[in-house]
Amino acid sequence: MAFRQLAGCVLAWIMMGCLLMTSAWADPAPVGKRYSEQYRPPVSYGNAELRGQDFSGQILRLAEFANANLNRVNFSNADLTGAAMSASTMTDTNLSGATLTQAMLDQIFFIRVDLSNANLSDAILLRSEFQDVNIAGADFSDAILDRAQAKELCKVAIGVNSKTGVETRESLGCP
Repeated sequence: MAFRQLAGCVLAWIMMGCLLMTSAWADPAPVGKRYSEQYRPPVSYGNAELRGQDFSGQILRLAEFANANLNRVNFSNADLTGAAMSASTMTDTNLSGATLTQAMLDQIFFIRVDLSNANLSDAILLRSEFQDVNIAGADFSDAILDRAQAKELCKVAIGVNSKTGVETRESLGCP
């Protein structure tokens, strides 16, 4: 048994090494540039006052919006993959068509938020509350929700996500 585990680890390391070497050959690092010029950390809007800002269609992967005021912000069709929006306020916020896969949206009060056609697959939505939200066509596949949240969202769940083809009710596990 231990030999199998060891063999599996060695194989994983060899595959990872091959992957890294392949990516290095395909996309070599710029020569003569400082590390800070080659690597850009994710954008951080932690504790920011962003009320009324327009981020529609922008690529904001891994961006941090923790403890931010996101009231009336337009995130329609934005790529927020892996974004952290923990403990933020969202009232009258537009997230229609947004990609929120693997995003952390915990401890948020979603009040009159438009999540229509949003992709929230694999997102974390624990301890968040939803009030008067539009989730028509939203995809919650494998999202982590409190059972009470899912039950409430099932009351208003309709439609099919135009990008993933998943029914909203099915993605929430509605009866």
